[in-house]
Amino acid sequence: MQSTDLGNKESGKIWHRKPSPATRDGIIVNIIHNTSDYHPKVLRFLNVAFDGTGDCLIAGDHQGNIYVFDLYGNRFNLVQRTAQACTALAFNLRRKSEFLVALADYSIKCFDTVTKELVSWMRGHESSVFSISVHASGKYAITTSSDTAQLWDLDTFQRKRKLNIRQSVGIQKVFFLPLSNTILSCFKDNSIFAWECDTLFCKYQLPAPPESSSILYKVFAVTRDGRILAAGGKSNHLHLWCLEARQLFRIIQMPTKVRAIRHLEFLPDSFDAGSNQVLGVLSQDGIMRFINIQTCKLLFEIGSLDEGISSSVISPHGRYIASIMENGSLNVYSVQALTQEINKPPLPLVKVIEDLPKKKLSSSDLKMKVTSGRVQQPAKPRGSKIQTRILKQDLTGDFESKKNELPDGLNKKRLQILLKGYGEYPTKYRMFIWRSLLQLPENHTAFSSLIDKGTHVTFLNLQKKYPIKSRKLLRVLQRTLSALAHWSVIFSDTPYLPLLAFPFVKLFQNNQLICFEVIATLIINWCQHWFEYFPNPPINILSMIENVLAFHDKELLQHFIDHDITSQLYAWPLLETVFSEVLTREEWLKLFDNIFSNHPSFLLMTVAAYNICSRVPLLNCNLKDDFEFFFHHRNNLDINVVIRQVYHLMETTPTDIHPDSMLNVFVALTKGQYPVFNQYPKFIVDYQTQERERIRNDELDYLRERQTVEDMQAEVDQQRVEDEAWYQKQELLRKAEETRREMLLQEEEKIIQQRQRLAAVKRELQVKEMHLQDAARRRFLKLQQDQQEMELRRLDDEIGRKNLTENQAAVAKEMRADADAYRRKVDLEEHMFHKLIEAGETQSQKTQKWKEAEGKEFCLRSAKKASALSDASRKWFLKQEINAAVEHAENPCHKEEPRFQNEQEDASCLPRTSHLNDSSEMHPSTQISLNRRAVEWDTTEQNLIQKVRNLRQRLTAQARHRCQTPHLLAA
Repeated sequence: MQSTDLGNKESGKIWHRKPSPATRDGIIVNIIHNTSDYHPKVLRFLNVAFDGTGDCLIAGDHQGNIYVFDLYGNRFNLVQRTAQACTALAFNLRRKSEFLVALADYSIKCFDTVTKELVSWMRGHESSVFSISVHASGKYAITTSSDTAQLWDLDTFQRKRKLNIRQSVGIQKVFFLPLSNTILSCFKDNSIFAWECDTLFCKYQLPAPPESSSILYKVFAVTRDGRILAAGGKSNHLHLWCLEARQLFRIIQMPTKVRAIRHLEFLPDSFDAGSNQVLGVLSQDGIMRFINIQTCKLLFEIGSLDEGISSSVISPHGRYIASIMENGSLNVYSVQALTQEINKPPLPLVKVIEDLPKKKLSSSDLKMKVTSGRVQQPAKPRGSKIQTRILKQDLTGDFESKKNELPDGLNKKRLQILLKGYGEYPTKYRMFIWRSLLQLPENHTAFSSLIDKGTHVTFLNLQKKYPIKSRKLLRVLQRTLSALAHWSVIFSDTPYLPLLAFPFVKLFQNNQLICFEVIATLIINWCQHWFEYFPNPPINILSMIENVLAFHDKELLQHFIDHDITSQLYAWPLLETVFSEVLTREEWLKLFDNIFSNHPSFLLMTVAAYNICSRVPLLNCNLKDDFEFFFHHRNNLDINVVIRQVYHLMETTPTDIHPDSMLNVFVALTKGQYPVFNQYPKFIVDYQTQERERIRNDELDYLRERQTVEDMQAEVDQQRVEDEAWYQKQELLRKAEETRREMLLQEEEKIIQQRQRLAAVKRELQVKEMHLQDAARRRFLKLQQDQQEMELRRLDDEIGRKNLTENQAAVAKEMRADADAYRRKVDLEEHMFHKLIEAGETQSQKTQKWKEAEGKEFCLRSAKKASALSDASRKWFLKQEINAAVEHAENPCHKEEPRFQNEQEDASCLPRTSHLNDSSEMHPSTQISLNRRAVEWDTTEQNLIQKVRNLRQRLTAQARHRCQTPHLLAA
């Protein structure tokens, strides 16, 4: 499956390789539309429609972008940006390049896919339009919303009829039956009516479905022959109605998976003559199942639960199915790839003949009615002919009493009085007055039949001879002239017909029916006897004008004769262009207000009056070219003066030369069918037709031969170009081969040089690698040696730390023991000292009791202070010694003798108890006790110092021994 992203492209290819759809899914291409903005998003397709050929489809997304996809030419084009979501599309109009789109603002617009211009804009709905149905001829369209349905004329883009209903009954769908003029309207109460398109007469109503299988219809589909109507709704039942018998003849039950039906459409087949047998049923699960309504067998299905279908459209020839998926993308399926059963030829004819009686039994009465209806249809023209005869009898017998009566309640005499008073009709009511004066029948059916015949071969290349800027105006002119040529063959050979019709086409370009009937009425009445001398100008008519001019202005006529100017020069150019070349739009309208309000001879009198009113400039003309220029260009002439002159000529011209005696009175077109126009020499027209056909065939043969020669020349040129291109390509290939050989040689030389450099680099790398390996090996050995030495030092340090810790612990233990013994001794001495003091004080001087008490107190404080100072000095000294021992243990190779001296000096500088020697005021016994205690402290302190020194010496010796050990190991 190929996928195409439209992106921001306005045109391009739909697929980039030939599609080969698989049988299982049949998808030709999947089309998505993603924007490439700053925030990318998916633009969902909403509606899709095929054209009449089935090879082109049109699709619109929710932002109003409308694309045309040409499946035959493999191209897509962005044809319109409506800036709002489209709710319905139709692409099967008469003009193949135009399409209708219903928009979210309830309006309907018509665009042209080629020019991308707006053709028309139709308004009238008050709610969203969800359906557009186009007549088989492409002339009419029905737009349906929930509250109303409206019938539009696509030639004039005007609304013809509007279907109004009660609010309680909504509309489900209103559409044309294929290949007929019947309109089918389906309402929400299950009522279905059939209407005649032209008259909107109700033809019949289908009966209500049986109560056992009654469902509310939501969706409908009709076969191509218009005989079978399929209806479905919120149920798995399908109702098949026979529109000929007007009864329900079959109920089909879908699989249980189907709970509701969202869309129905018959699959066309080129072998079934419009009696389609395959029906596509789109259900609520997003799967479209195609069943045979006769055998009730499921043939194939498209879509899945993961990739569901939102809506589908089948091409008219049944080759493609276009489906809008639930994710917003567009899938195009190939029916041929999906099934082979659909494209098989029909069953043998004998079998069909056997089945015919069964099918025809229920529709025999209807066929009889249709036949009788066909017999009654020609009766209308007969009646109109009889009425025409009666009208002529009335005109000849009682002309004065009937000539002023006009349709729509108007009176011709009063209109003439109004016209003479104001000089023209009101612009607002001019078209209405003209239609009443001309008594236009508005034969829609007859005109449609003429239009349906298409563009006449004579006017296929009209734009080459008459290049009109407006494409719409050119198209309307082409259709009007073609309709006139189909009405009477004389008009296909009339060279001045486009000049005659153009001003009316420009005036009535939005209503082609009125335009055609105005021109036809003008030809029948004001162009009487114009074609009797065909293909020459009407000599008889020109002679009438010359007679009038000779009677009223002999001098001017003699001037024309003197300069060889005939009526074909001063009268015929004005007639064949109906004054459109010499008058402005306002002047022309004012003139034809008077022409249509008077006898057909008024037009001829206008030619004579125009010449008489222009006599001064004409008398000054002497050259033929000047006369030709004058009658083909606008002149400085007051049209009011000309009109007054015409009325003067009408009143003063003698009866024997007056044109009204040779022209018939006004006769309107007949209703129902247009009258036969044969007022021309038939043998000349036939001869010219044969000659023209012969010339056309000769021209076609010539063009065919020229095309063959051109094709042969093109083939020769193409062959020559291909040969030259082949030789150039061979030369380029040879040069390219030589260039590549040189490049290969250069590359080989470069590769050899690179290999040599690579070998040298490899050798250098190998040498460097050997050096690096050697250096790495040496570093590794050195690293191992250093690690071993570090391990030995670490072990020695650990051993030294363990010995030092043991020695410190022993010294600390001894010092604690000495300190404890000394403390106990001091306490005992103090205790004894107190007892002695107490005994001495008791026996001696009691009078000095307070003084001695103070002295004792002072002595005690001094003793305590001295004891504290001594303890502090001993602690400081021990701390210094321990720190020194630790330093010696860490740095055993340093000399320590000066430190001992310094420490000894420091120790000698420690604070002594010299202040205690000042004991002049102490008691003699106290002084003796203190001196003895001081001597003991000094002795204890000297012992401790000696022990610390011994410890330091031992530590120093051990450290020196460790310092000598690495040297011994290294040796």
